[in-house]
Amino acid sequence: MKALIASGGRGTRLRPITHTRNKHLIPIANKPILHYSIEAVAAAGIKDIAIVVNADSDEVPIAIGDGSRWGVRTTFLRQETPGGLAQVVGLAEQFMGKDRFIFYLGDNMVVGGVKRFIDEFERSGCDCFLTLSKVKDPERFGVPELKDGRIVSIEEKPKHPKSSYAVAGIYLYNHRIFEAVKAIKPSARGELEISDAHQYLIDKGYTIGYSEITGWWKDTGKPLDLLEANRLILDNILPDVKGEVDEHSMVSGKVIVESGAKIINSVVRGPAIIGEGCVIEDAYIGPFTSVGNRTEIKRSEVEYSIILRNCKIHNVGIRLEGSIIGNDVEVVRAVGKPLVHRFMIGDQSRVEVV
Repeated sequence: MKALIASGGRGTRLRPITHTRNKHLIPIANKPILHYSIEAVAAAGIKDIAIVVNADSDEVPIAIGDGSRWGVRTTFLRQETPGGLAQVVGLAEQFMGKDRFIFYLGDNMVVGGVKRFIDEFERSGCDCFLTLSKVKDPERFGVPELKDGRIVSIEEKPKHPKSSYAVAGIYLYNHRIFEAVKAIKPSARGELEISDAHQYLIDKGYTIGYSEITGWWKDTGKPLDLLEANRLILDNILPDVKGEVDEHSMVSGKVIVESGAKIINSVVRGPAIIGEGCVIEDAYIGPFTSVGNRTEIKRSEVEYSIILRNCKIHNVGIRLEGSIIGNDVEVVRAVGKPLVHRFMIGDQSRVEVV
């Protein structure tokens, strides 16, 4: 059993954060999203992982390296132009050979790992094994039609979904999938849709099994999804205070304070994580907040937010909530006259003021 992880694409729905970084390297609870998928397949005993990356960027290969920190071997496959998930699978044919493999979208997160799906796939003897999750908005995903416990059709982003299930971003295949991706044609949006490949397998009489994800699963393709994934991960952390907390501060609940961080005259209510070298002074950090390394938050309040590294949040009079703040960002109180809001904001940003 091998693994294929997708980490290409442009992350347009997460701009402006993705103007300067690959979306799969955005941190959730201070750890890049892509690390979670590598950890999941490594925990399932898989040693050989192919990671599909954008051909014009070495960001992911540099960040991930040879995989030795996870006890795996990584091979990077370059995607010249985005052409759909079925195209991504096709790039891995030589790497996979006749081996069975798990295809994991690197911006997806699932609780409990993937070993149970691999075990079910192995027992089933299916050519293709899909994971399904009930969602509120199935029209955003590939949607299966189920009859008598079988998948009878799959449609990509349908206007009128035939079920409330989404095909989640964890797929298991044998070599038959390569026949399918070669046979299908680009969709109306110019991509080789993985749902069309699955439909080809159904039409040709190959066996397709499935399992429902009963815990939580997140496709972190939108800002609100990132915040929710951050909440879910933080909700399962264990307290660990390595940094300094002075006698005038209160740290309660599940809180991680990394080495070199200082909590001064502040309140931190978990679940939350404070990165290395941070300074939290005269501040309030509320639940479901992750603060990246070397960030300063002084005389300000932050809750249910993702703050990346090297930020400064100083003297902000109103609590920041539901926010995602990129690297090296300063949010500071205006001084001097006239007393105004003053912004320098990149493309596709969003700011709410009161």
